[in-house]
Amino acid sequence: MTSAEKKALKLNAVSVREGILTSTHGAKAGHPGGSLSAADVFTYLYFKEMRIDPKDPKNPDRDRFVLSKGHTAPGLYSALALRGYFPVEDLPTLRHIDSYLQGHPNMNTVPGVDMSTGSLGQGLSAAAGMAKGAKFLGKDVNVYSLLGDGELAEGQIWEATMFAAHYKLDNLCIIVDLNGLQIDGRTCDVMNTAPVDEKFASFGCDVVQINGHCFDDIERAFDQFHANKGSGKPTAILMKTTKGKGVSYMEDKAGWHGKAPNDEEYAQGMAELEAARKEIEEA
Repeated sequence: MTSAEKKALKLNAVSVREGILTSTHGAKAGHPGGSLSAADVFTYLYFKEMRIDPKDPKNPDRDRFVLSKGHTAPGLYSALALRGYFPVEDLPTLRHIDSYLQGHPNMNTVPGVDMSTGSLGQGLSAAAGMAKGAKFLGKDVNVYSLLGDGELAEGQIWEATMFAAHYKLDNLCIIVDLNGLQIDGRTCDVMNTAPVDEKFASFGCDVVQINGHCFDDIERAFDQFHANKGSGKPTAILMKTTKGKGVSYMEDKAGWHGKAPNDEEYAQGMAELEAARKEIEEA
């Protein structure tokens, strides 16, 4: 990508992170940590990778995205709003009783959401079904699904991966946010799923390991996904990330898995993100 494209992605990622803070602060609840760790891949997907049109969100030929770790809806909502699916001004209504932006994505109320998710482990099965359907119909549709690393302890993830490999779903891109933390602590302590790369490879995937906060790495991973089309292998992109990335007091802290910033914390986080924006603009 050009330097101008990369700069635009970095600035959009800052805006996605601001939306995450704004929505969880407005809700006084939600899941900022895992939303922030995935903010860069949300940005790349919605501003560069996926063939989508906010003016035609139900186009049958669009690419699909399934947020398997549905609790990180604040990150998805922020990216969707910035991409033009609904007003950015609605983000602070997250989880309010009369809001369409509830704590987990609802395909019936939120424009741009392709699958209602929330129960961990189930999203990848839905994504694999979408990919199989596209193959059956002969449609050139790519399906992307974002998983959390704590979610890998769910057996259904591996059933879905086995299904995807068996049916040669090379139009399916499995993305795993390896931030090393889940609600109860470090994933290696709660339920160690390492070696994740060997597991996905043994289940029949082509595996790409990247820094999930580096847009050059992210581009390389998706380029490999496209290069694999025709191979019959699903692609698994394993992203090493930092939970809470971009907000200093949240970074690598399990306690920010499901806790909203108070007024003081919100102000500090937004100030840090504004400083990051200025640094990018001046670079």
